Amino acid sequence: MDYAIIRLGGKQYRVREGEYLVVDRVKFDEGKTFNPDVLLGDSGVTVTAKVLAHERGPKIRIGKYRRRTGYKRHNGFRAATSRIEISLGGQQRAAAKKAEPAVQAEPAATAEPVVQPAPTAEDHVKGMPSGYEELTVAQISEGSKTWNRPMLEAALEYEQAHAARKGAISALESALKAKEEGA
Repeated sequence: MDYAIIRLGGKQYRVREGEYLVVDRVKFDEGKTFNPDVLLGDSGVTVTAKVLAHERGPKIRIGKYRRRTGYKRHNGFRAATSRIEISLGGQQRAAAKKAEPAVQAEPAATAEPVVQPAPTAEDHVKGMPSGYEELTVAQISEGSKTWNRPMLEAALEYEQAHAARKGAISALESALKAKEEGA
């Protein structure tokens, strides 16, 4: 079990190693450690909490209002909280940590970097404007106004097959539609 359930300030928390919690104010000073009650966890596991800071929670606004009388009252409240860091300890926990790194070291050594092939001439659709792959969506939108119909169709085919940039597809489709209406 890689977690424990503790009781702190009348509430129960599910905690893990290295976790940070914001709880009701504890009586310990900042920087001090304490052991909360462990309700559930591996046998022999101890939970240690270190007080990182004492804080105040967000302001909760409370308003009272009675209709037709002009009675309005506003009040606020900020809870006193403490930020703590959890560390799990114990005999079984320490043994489990020593066994894990040896197992994890082997897969990392066998992993090979994945090399992506460079784009070839087959990726380039015939009739497409030169240097189209490097154009931005804004440049495509501007350039599509001057391209002829076969160039627009080739560029649209390329976008749908490879890049699938919504802005470029929409600019190319609107330019094609304008060419149809103008012809």
